[in-house]
Amino acid sequence: MSNKKLIRSTWIISSATTASRVLGFLRDILIAQQFGTGIFAQAFVVAFRLPNMLRDMVGEGATNAAIVPILTEYRHVRSREEYWEVARIILNMMLVVLVLLSVAGVVFAPLLVRIIAPGFVRSPEMFSTTVMLTRIIFPYILLLGMVAYSKGVLNSFHYFTAPAFAPVVLNATMILALLVLCPIIGIKGLVAGVLLGGIFEVLIQVHPLRKRGFRLEKNFRLVHPIVKRIGKLLLPRAVGTAVYQISVLIDTMLASFAWIVGPGGIAALYYSNRLVQLPLAVFGISLATAALPKMTKEVASNDMEALKSTISFSLRTVFTIMIPAAVGLMILAEPIVRILFQRGEFTGYSTSITTSALFFYSIGLFAYAGIKILVGAYYSMGDTRTPVKTASMALGVNLVLNLILMWPLKIGGLALATSIAAITNFMVLYVILRRRIGDVGTSRIVSSFLRTCAASLVMGVFTFFMLQVFLRVTGLSSIMYFARLMFMVFLSGIIYLISAYLLGVESVRKMFRLAAVKMRILRKEN
Repeated sequence: MSNKKLIRSTWIISSATTASRVLGFLRDILIAQQFGTGIFAQAFVVAFRLPNMLRDMVGEGATNAAIVPILTEYRHVRSREEYWEVARIILNMMLVVLVLLSVAGVVFAPLLVRIIAPGFVRSPEMFSTTVMLTRIIFPYILLLGMVAYSKGVLNSFHYFTAPAFAPVVLNATMILALLVLCPIIGIKGLVAGVLLGGIFEVLIQVHPLRKRGFRLEKNFRLVHPIVKRIGKLLLPRAVGTAVYQISVLIDTMLASFAWIVGPGGIAALYYSNRLVQLPLAVFGISLATAALPKMTKEVASNDMEALKSTISFSLRTVFTIMIPAAVGLMILAEPIVRILFQRGEFTGYSTSITTSALFFYSIGLFAYAGIKILVGAYYSMGDTRTPVKTASMALGVNLVLNLILMWPLKIGGLALATSIAAITNFMVLYVILRRRIGDVGTSRIVSSFLRTCAASLVMGVFTFFMLQVFLRVTGLSSIMYFARLMFMVFLSGIIYLISAYLLGVESVRKMFRLAAVKMRILRKEN
């Protein structure tokens, strides 16, 4: 797959992710309006987080660490029969693990809530509500695993459409639940929407799977030589996931201590993280998802120069998007949070704490995306251990900084600690990878990074002054406020592109050249 095909696949995933995120924002707006940062919002965030904490191990993590690399290899070097035999063995293994996890989650829900949100114990109502929601929602982990399995199989065929659009279905279902069920049965309606959405996510991938040859067998087999190899790949990944989830767990635990960081901290972290995830998912994760099969194929072909080129291209590309996005989110954090969420139960205080978390989360945006690319490179080489080691190191950094920063910066301190830990993790991953496979174009990456930072700084200064003129005005209606905000974002984007072009940001100049070529073609056709 060439870089052009990589970008094409990225845009397929990005388009679906954009649709999903737009619906996700609508979903979060409705959640904020109906539940704010109060008891039910906090309880849902914790209950929803518990199965999602295991998602990386049995979902996307398993997909990236073992399913895609192994199936991509089998598809290119083994027979069709061997490919589907291995695919079915992987499915059987996942079903056994997921069913056991679902049962355990339901049984041990009270203990899990006490561990992840110890601050809730002070409020019997919040604790009991969270336990109830956890028991209802935990079987969602089974659906998450099946969605991830389908995604892994289809991605090994370089097919990304249905897996990419699955989250669109989930968010649409949750929105319907918020509009139809929540007014009748309250927060339970939102949990029902999660479960129904998970079922629909699985169903939309059945036809693409069958079209490519997937068939269920009556014999339920778990014995195969590939099982040992999958275990070797997944065990370090499971440890790495545990390390990452411990980090999430620590953030949630500390955010539950309202007497330190203030009330509503868990919900504020959730809403702000959702905003940061928009540019990350639309482009960063999309590019990493599309790049993984390409890098795996290059490693299998022993074409290390092509692998280095893919890594360099991917990093330069994500930086071009993530750095200006981070600057924009930092400057416009307060108006973005206000226009999206501040209504109903979401008060001015809720806006304040969410804005603080969003500002500090944004600092690490380029690193979050860069880590996705680099971890994919390690997985393509069959190395799931190194990301575990660097994640463990980052966990230590995050923990120390959490305990230092949460007192002066409150909820923003937890977000800043996460950003600094991610930047540290990214740098260590890059240095180790460079030592292992040789230079991947460091001077070119650094040059692009610095030029992008300079262009983003120009854009940031422009956006800051526009903010004072356009939005620091009293008496604006919500519609006018939103219109002015969107106009500012549009103008800021134009300023960034012009600045990036003048400062020689390579990917932006290529975009301008491509646009010029297309314009000439259109003129000739007319």
